[in-house]
Amino acid sequence: MVSLRLLVALTLSSFLLTCLLCLSQETNYSSSKIGRGYRLISIEDTHDGALVGLLQVKQKNNIYGADIPLLRFYVKHETENRLRVHITDANNKRWEVPYDLLPREQPPPLKKNIKRLKKKKPLSVSEYSSSELVFGYTSDPFSFKVKRKSNGDTLFDSNSNESDPFGSLVFKDQYLEISTKLPKDASLYGLGENTQPHGMRLHPNDPYTLYTTDISAVNLNSDLYGSHPVYMDLRNEGGKPYAHGVLLLNSNGMDVFYKGNYLTYKIIGGVFDFYFFAGPTPLNVVDQYTTLVGRPAPMPYWAFGFHQCRWGYHNLSVIEDVVENYKKAKIPLDVIWNDDDHMDGHKDFTVNPINYPLPKLLNFLDRIHSIGMKYIVINDPGIAVNTNYGVYQRGMANDVFIKYEGEPFMAMVWPGAVYFPDFLNPKTVSWWGDEIRRFHELVPIDGLWIDMNEVSNFCTGKCTIPKGRFCPLQGEKLPNSTCCLDCTNITSTRWDDPPYKINASGKEAPIGFKTIATSAVHYNGVLEYDAHSLFGFSEVIATHKALHELQGKRPFVLSRSTYVGSGKYAAHWTGDNKGTWEDLRYSISTVLNFGIFGMPMVGADICGFYPAPTEELCNRWIEVGAFYPFSRDHSSVISPRQELYRWESVAESARNALGMRYKLLPYLYTLNYEAHISGAPIARPLFFSFPNYVQCYGLSTQFLLGSSLMISPVLEQGKTEVEALFPPGTWYSLFDLTQVIVSKDGNYVTLNAPLHEINVHLYQNTILPMQQGGMVSKDARTTPFSLIVTFPAGANEGEAKGNLFIDDDEMPDMKLGNGYSTYVEFHARVKEGSVKVWSEVQEGKFALDQGLVIDTINVLGLSYGSGELVRIEIDGEPSSGVSNVKVSTNEHKYLYKEGDGEKKTVMVGLKGLNIPVGKRFSLTWKMGS
Repeated sequence: MVSLRLLVALTLSSFLLTCLLCLSQETNYSSSKIGRGYRLISIEDTHDGALVGLLQVKQKNNIYGADIPLLRFYVKHETENRLRVHITDANNKRWEVPYDLLPREQPPPLKKNIKRLKKKKPLSVSEYSSSELVFGYTSDPFSFKVKRKSNGDTLFDSNSNESDPFGSLVFKDQYLEISTKLPKDASLYGLGENTQPHGMRLHPNDPYTLYTTDISAVNLNSDLYGSHPVYMDLRNEGGKPYAHGVLLLNSNGMDVFYKGNYLTYKIIGGVFDFYFFAGPTPLNVVDQYTTLVGRPAPMPYWAFGFHQCRWGYHNLSVIEDVVENYKKAKIPLDVIWNDDDHMDGHKDFTVNPINYPLPKLLNFLDRIHSIGMKYIVINDPGIAVNTNYGVYQRGMANDVFIKYEGEPFMAMVWPGAVYFPDFLNPKTVSWWGDEIRRFHELVPIDGLWIDMNEVSNFCTGKCTIPKGRFCPLQGEKLPNSTCCLDCTNITSTRWDDPPYKINASGKEAPIGFKTIATSAVHYNGVLEYDAHSLFGFSEVIATHKALHELQGKRPFVLSRSTYVGSGKYAAHWTGDNKGTWEDLRYSISTVLNFGIFGMPMVGADICGFYPAPTEELCNRWIEVGAFYPFSRDHSSVISPRQELYRWESVAESARNALGMRYKLLPYLYTLNYEAHISGAPIARPLFFSFPNYVQCYGLSTQFLLGSSLMISPVLEQGKTEVEALFPPGTWYSLFDLTQVIVSKDGNYVTLNAPLHEINVHLYQNTILPMQQGGMVSKDARTTPFSLIVTFPAGANEGEAKGNLFIDDDEMPDMKLGNGYSTYVEFHARVKEGSVKVWSEVQEGKFALDQGLVIDTINVLGLSYGSGELVRIEIDGEPSSGVSNVKVSTNEHKYLYKEGDGEKKTVMVGLKGLNIPVGKRFSLTWKMGS
């Protein structure tokens, strides 16, 4: 007879075995098919031309939870080039990205037409089209396709056959899955933020997890500070390029598995809310994307100058010395930054009275402001729990903090115990704006740097302030990020321990690990589980609003954590990188990705955040970083100082590279305007300008500024040459306009690249506006202009164009028609030896009032025999009437050339023109034969 004790033991063993088998089964399901999908049971047109239908689950299972039995799908061509497919629970409202946070069209109310829909009979197959995108569906099991009408190409196909490694649509409360087939030759870009070791093109089998996380950018293939569930797909069909974009607007944590010939989303909540953008060019895709999520914010002119920062400027005299040493080294500098060194005990909106005495700080700011320099400080979202701290007192009085079990959720960052503001609460937005106003009245800052907003927490779980010991730890030489609160793990709810584990932190960490517990609650009962990745986005909206209302000027906000639409309000830097050659290379891919994400004002910490870079690496990094859209040297308190003047060799490279950047400021600022009106990235992959040239689809070691200025940096130790890819056409060296490369079919060319030089080339058919540079952008922007006009080398006929936008950069809006801006289109033509350069001007008064003039025009690539220039005319009058116009002719030197033999070409320069920028002009001459 079996004893009771043995029977209990056997029963317990059986139970544990069953649990293990269930656990094993659920683990295995992460790579296998779950269920049999849904069937379409009804569908109808709506009054506004959309489709609404009902989907019924075919076979229920409990893998990752119960299936939602009835779904409502809604499809609409919102524009001629944008299609939306929205799938949600038909009976219960689910979490979506708030419509007031990211404004967009709302689908019809859920239950309004369900009864009527249940009586409708579905069609077996149907199509629904706009001018370019065609939506098609299959009823049982339900799947949908999106096709391009012009060539019939399938852009998205969720159908799953028995032979496919992925399954049909899955929709549970905490697990959603959908897949699409892909052609193997498609090139995909996006799905970030992550550090991609293989370059910016998505690499099959690399993990792509989206969940905002404070782990440094040195972690490869991990979910970093931002969540951008959007990708661009570039294909070449019979020699013709086609690009389209796919956005899944969902803020919950997700894994995206890209396998080369298919892609699968696995999401832990929310809805399927797909947007498809027809393109067909990469620029079209970003234009269409930013039309939906928001155009990039206009940046002030000074933001395109050089910035210097360090965590470890322990007192005011240090930053005073930094500014002075940049001046002595003749290295341009526009903005000096403080990390939290200026704060009193690491508390937001405070000033350390000992190390940064307020009278001396204000005197310093008066001095730098008088020469046009700016000052920016950091701000972390954690508000110190301190009853003597006014910011905390007012926050508590206004009830602005995220809650857990009815009380503010306690976490720890640099000041010790903190509470986190709930920026989904309108009262928090008002309180935050008031705190920024109070601080600005104390210290006239010029922008705000919001950091740690993923949100970052040094502790995990439910925490309390310890009794009998200090927290944070006292007497430490360096700030301590060790958790010193008393904490217990929170795993009791399905929100803190969901059934499906995303690859958080690159190691399937609990999703509440070192952040806010995901069962914490925001305004109106919103769970942190759903809103986690929106924290930085909601904070940046509140910060931008506060600065705009405070100053009445164009705000500058730099944010570490970002989401879809953050570019409408902020700039971004790529976070904590390392001073290594690998990190230098990775930075290019991340910068280019953020251009696709609609955040064109982006850069990486030049020379690396930590540890100390080598002298050679810092030389090469400033040569790249001088051409990031956002250019800032930043380092950690645990690293030695690395300002650019600290090595004479680096100072020389900085003078060279930043000297060119400051000459290019009018071009960069015009690209800022183009980004604001069309979404066009400032820094772009080469395939944006050369989508026909498939060799550049995977290129992540060179990049373009705008459409035609190519940067080809040295990215390897010890190299004094660089192998650079030149797409077909004529390219001119920007540092020596007489040097030419003619790449007829596209070629790699070996370029000399000694330590202090970077290769920058300007493409044919371009007119590039430049100025003379300076030590600060305020001075540089008043200097005379020069125009560089590039024609294909030796062409009998050619055309070139460029543009220039000038405005009062303190105005909040960046647009024409406000009386504070001027827009100029430049044109040039060569035909059988006759050359014409002219301009068309809109709103010329502003530029005329500034006294801006064009002094020099250099025209490149002209054919030349043995004669001289004859009869130069400006606005129809011979230039002989303009006594100080000087003409020069310089023969081009070919570094590489395909075809056309030894045909001689020249650059013709005209100097001393003194043409007002705000006035239309026409300049003509004929080349002698």
